[in-house]
Amino acid sequence: MNKKVAVIGLGYVGLPLALLFAKKNYTVIGLDIDKRKIEALRQGKSYIPDVSNDVIQKEKNFQAYELKKGISAFQACEYVVVTVPTPITETHNPDLGPVISASTFLKEYMVKGQTIIYESSTYPGTLEEIVLPILKDSNLQAGIDFYLAYSPERVDPANKSYDIEHIPKVISGYSKECLHHIQTFYGIIFHKVVPVSSPKVAEMCKLFENIQRLVNISLVNETNELCEELGIDFYEVLQAASTKPFGFTPYYPGPGIGGHCIPVDPLYFLWKLKQNGLTSELIEAAHHINEEMPNKVIKRVEKQLKANEKRVLVVGVAYKKDVNDIRESPALTVCEGLLEKGYELTYHDPYIDSAVFNKQTYFSVPLTKEEIEKSDVVLVLTDHSQVDWSIVKNAKKVVDTRGILNE
Repeated sequence: MNKKVAVIGLGYVGLPLALLFAKKNYTVIGLDIDKRKIEALRQGKSYIPDVSNDVIQKEKNFQAYELKKGISAFQACEYVVVTVPTPITETHNPDLGPVISASTFLKEYMVKGQTIIYESSTYPGTLEEIVLPILKDSNLQAGIDFYLAYSPERVDPANKSYDIEHIPKVISGYSKECLHHIQTFYGIIFHKVVPVSSPKVAEMCKLFENIQRLVNISLVNETNELCEELGIDFYEVLQAASTKPFGFTPYYPGPGIGGHCIPVDPLYFLWKLKQNGLTSELIEAAHHINEEMPNKVIKRVEKQLKANEKRVLVVGVAYKKDVNDIRESPALTVCEGLLEKGYELTYHDPYIDSAVFNKQTYFSVPLTKEEIEKSDVVLVLTDHSQVDWSIVKNAKKVVDTRGILNE
């Protein structure tokens, strides 16, 4: 085995990572259970904004297979990187189904000498308490027959300032030998690697990064509301505070926090705490504030409308600007809440062609002067760069949750 890498899970983390490995002259095998992704990649088409069709079409070192159809190619790889989703259940508990499925696949098909690296965000202890017992059933010994490591992903979709190659990479290993193997590999791929003492530290590092963001964004959302009650422009406050050259990082209000990481990772940590008879009052409070934001947005819309005004045009349903991802998007909760209250809903999003609200499919409409004139209020939920905001400014009424019209 030489200079070959398998990536299991070709989503927002796995696909860019696989293409980075390919760019570094590794032969890369991409594996996924989603047939639609594999077919799109084979046709040279991308399904995420951060990867262009041109990059996929020109990259000769990358091939994609359905999981069970790429076994022989997988077994020829020296390195295996697992980037499967780690969502939450309806009761806000960790859903490790994809991690367990990927681990079961590895148990059945991994071969001696491979280095297995998990990147999926999860609670501290997952690698050693969940993954390792599954892999042990392969009759291969970790640290001797194969090498087990964890490195938390740090992908930020639509962020043009930092590519994954230049973001420092935290790495850990089940043993010193395992750490050596991931450091040898990732030390070539990334400009900087940051070794830590154990997988638990690396797993917790990822959670803490997003706990910090949840707490701070919840803080600005609450402060924004309080300033509104006091007649203070919080965006002007933020602009002024941001001139401080030390000790202050600006966070911005919104309709709530969405995506796979910030609303999810803190709940993984809370779940782990509860398993050990512990809790965090601060994280619980921040989570509660975030959960209440969609209802507060709905109330802002209601204040703007008279009894006979029912037409709401939503601009943006993706969880953040310039991405085609609606996972955990607060826009979904807002739209469903408005429909339940009897409002007529249309939406525009250049990245989301269709979305399901209350089990009914809605399609994105063009953002035209006529569409805005038909609407009783325009509700801004996502501040996409491609939107013509000059048209929105001419609406009869606007509820702007992103401060985009203040610019």
